Amino acid sequence: MRRSFLLPSVVLFASLGVTWAGQDAQENSDKSKTADYKITPEDAARVNPVKSSPEGLAEARKVFGYDCAMCHGDKGDGKGDVVESMKLTMHDWRERATLANVTDGEIFYILTKGKGKMMAEGDRLSEKLRWNMVNLVRAMAAKGGEQKSAAATPTR
Repeated sequence: MRRSFLLPSVVLFASLGVTWAGQDAQENSDKSKTADYKITPEDAARVNPVKSSPEGLAEARKVFGYDCAMCHGDKGDGKGDVVESMKLTMHDWRERATLANVTDGEIFYILTKGKGKMMAEGDRLSEKLRWNMVNLVRAMAAKGGEQKSAAATPTR
C-alpha cells in the first residue's frame, strides 16, 4: 500500500517544485524589467566611431527590417505590427523632439542592453552593426523631419 502512494507523492512534490521555480523566475524577470533604467554619463557621452555610409545603412536596414520594425515600424514611426497586441507605447522617431536630447551613446546603450520589453542586441549584433543601427535611427529621424518640413511648405 505504501508503494502505491510513493509514486504519486513524488510526482506531486516534483510538480510543485517546478511550479514554484517557474514563478520565482517570472518574478525575478518582472523585477528586472521594472528596475530603474539608468544610463551612466560615460555611456551617454560615447561618440559614434562609425561614419554613416550607404553600405552600413543597408546592413542596418536589413537587421531593422526583421528585428525592429515589428515594434518601431518600417519608417521609425512607432506603428509596428505588434505595438497594439503587446500594449507598447512607442515614439515616432520622425518627430524632431523625440530624439533631440538623446545622444548616440544613449541609443547605442539601449540597443546593446535593451529596455523594457525590447531585447538586448549586445550578444547578437557586432559593435559596428549596432553603431550602424544608431546611424539608421538618426537617418530615419532626419528623413522624417525633412518630409514634415516639405509638407508644411506652401507650394505655388
